Amino acid sequence: MTEGKAIVVFFSHAGDNYAVGNIEVGNTKIVADYITEMTGAEQFEIVTHKYDGMAYNPLIKLAKEEARNGELPEYEGDVDLSEYDTVFIGGPVWWGTYPQVMFTFFKKHANDLKGKTVIPFTTHEGSGLANCVEDVEAAFPGAKVTKGFSIYGHEVRSGKAKVEKWLKNIED
Repeated sequence: MTEGKAIVVFFSHAGDNYAVGNIEVGNTKIVADYITEMTGAEQFEIVTHKYDGMAYNPLIKLAKEEARNGELPEYEGDVDLSEYDTVFIGGPVWWGTYPQVMFTFFKKHANDLKGKTVIPFTTHEGSGLANCVEDVEAAFPGAKVTKGFSIYGHEVRSGKAKVEKWLKNIED
């Protein structure tokens, strides 16, 4: 499925979410945990407190403004990607792509994934992968970016088998 050492890099939003209500653990975190459990990959969660406690509608309005303005919100901590051969990159789809905080991560690590396998995944409520695969390809020139995987946010809590099926079908 994956060669060498792997890591799951993701952003997940707990709190008020579309279709699933107020959740303690974000949908993407659940998928990241499934991937970690099934592959033995390590994890790095992109954490920002900018969106903490926001209701869904104001959050989406802010996300749209951030995307339109090309804002790059800060996140906590960081990770050295040099020791990993495979990097899963996941997040929710907000306005056709990943949240802007992920683009902050992408910009910081733009040259760190040359020659590595990058596997995008998303949680969504109708957008599928949207532009996420293309945005990851643009952010990490020289990386081998795979097709990607998407799952409805309202399905993740009962969707472990879908994640497992996807992981078994990833081509090297």
